[in-house]
Amino acid sequence: MRRKIGMAIAVVAALGLGVFFTLPRIVDQRLNRVALTGPHSANAQATALHNTLFVADLHDDALLWSRDLLKRYEYGHTDLPRLQEGKVSLQVFSTVTKSPKGLNFERNAGDTDSLNALVMAQRWPVRTWDSLLQRALYQSEKLHAAAAGSAGAMRIVRTQAGLAALTQGKPPASGTLIALLATEGLHPLEGKLENVDTLFEAGFRIMGLTHFFDNEVGGSAHGLEKGGLTPFGKQVIAKLQEKSILVDLAHASPKVIDDVLAMTKRPVLVSHTGVQGTCPGPRNLSDRHIKAIAATGGVMGIGYFEGAVCDLSTEAIVKAIRYTANLVGVQHVALGSDFDGATSTAFDTTGLVRITQGLLEAGFSEGDVAAIMGGNVLRLLQAQLPAV
Repeated sequence: MRRKIGMAIAVVAALGLGVFFTLPRIVDQRLNRVALTGPHSANAQATALHNTLFVADLHDDALLWSRDLLKRYEYGHTDLPRLQEGKVSLQVFSTVTKSPKGLNFERNAGDTDSLNALVMAQRWPVRTWDSLLQRALYQSEKLHAAAAGSAGAMRIVRTQAGLAALTQGKPPASGTLIALLATEGLHPLEGKLENVDTLFEAGFRIMGLTHFFDNEVGGSAHGLEKGGLTPFGKQVIAKLQEKSILVDLAHASPKVIDDVLAMTKRPVLVSHTGVQGTCPGPRNLSDRHIKAIAATGGVMGIGYFEGAVCDLSTEAIVKAIRYTANLVGVQHVALGSDFDGATSTAFDTTGLVRITQGLLEAGFSEGDVAAIMGGNVLRLLQAQLPAV
């Protein structure tokens, strides 16, 4: 009898582990959805133009999930085969390291973390279980491993020289995907300025300051205090600019945005955002901030999710792009999907030709479309990444 009970317990335990380790895939499938499944098509003009464009997307959270970037999946938003099908030239991959329980757009504390179970269930190294810095570094390792195993189809860029070697101002040859590393908030610094250097050495070239909660650097648009830069945060901004790391103001509180703009000596970007003029919301940019960010020479990536554009449609994305371009000029607008960020979007990365067609239908010239779809990002990176 004891043997039978022991066997039963073992079976139940095995089943429990099986459910635990399959949970990430279930969560990924449920959270990263699309409204319109492919294949995606467009008219002849848009298709022909899209095939010539340097297409760049400023924000993707695929590194959070257990998917292999080199394999094609039928769920989620991106992987290398689908990025190639969508004619994407450059993808910024961001690292998510902490997410409060009960996540909402209005007000979150930073004393809980719903990612703990996901990290363990995906069998990340033990060093990542209690260190946000190690979680960021592990996701960097994942991206570097994917690039190393891609037979040259994916190349990670860290410098102006590296970017120029792959592009010369044009889409990279043979469908090669250029990848850049970014952070979703700087809580991985764990309050230590020297960890900026650690992340830099790991390849990070764009750093978001906050995510869904206030941290040691400053206030989040979704935090409790929503304050400005802390004294430590001001040290961090100075360090980032010294090292030619681009400052990303996505998710930053209005006070943090003001503080950064008051001290920046370089262009800043907003990797994935909406604008108050077409979609009111706590994380979307006011006209005042749009103008001030543009005045630095910066670029704003328009998101595809409902919180950014108030609808899951190409038309809503194009409307936000048009509003921003009318306010500050085409040269300051870009794409910032927030793919794989526990978001529902109108389409996955294979559907970007829909935006090309939508922009043409909205009256943008082919030159303007080229700038919005990726030319502006290429120009910014070519000027602001470390030289070598």
